[in-house]
Amino acid sequence: MERGVALVTPRFTDNGDGTVTDNQTGLIWLKDANCFGTRTWADAISDCNGLASGSCGLTDSSSAGDWRLPNIKELLSLIDWGQHTPALPLGHPFDDVQSFDHFTSTTDAINDNIIWRVHMGDGDVLDDYTSPTAFVWPVRGGH
Repeated sequence: MERGVALVTPRFTDNGDGTVTDNQTGLIWLKDANCFGTRTWADAISDCNGLASGSCGLTDSSSAGDWRLPNIKELLSLIDWGQHTPALPLGHPFDDVQSFDHFTSTTDAINDNIIWRVHMGDGDVLDDYTSPTAFVWPVRGGH
């Protein structure tokens, strides 16, 4: 979130089709935050890009290619720094959020073998090479 930007109420809308809209950012998140478990970064990108209605609890008529791995700013937009385990706003509508590292699509500006991750337990930002695994939380849309 940007400083000085008023929070929208309600922050999230459960769309009833396996998706949740963040009314602050316009992003649409997969409600099941642990559909894919831990994956490699390459598999995370592939899983997100291939996600479509009929899998992961989706009944939203989405097609393969509609979903993607979030960038660092998008994933951090979910963080509530006053919360932990997970570091999400109280009353969030997401299912099975893991308080561990989640991949982003953002790579390091100097070394694109380094991938930025967000630890959803406390909002820490971490970097690592593409070999480890992390959780995957697909997103689409946005303002």
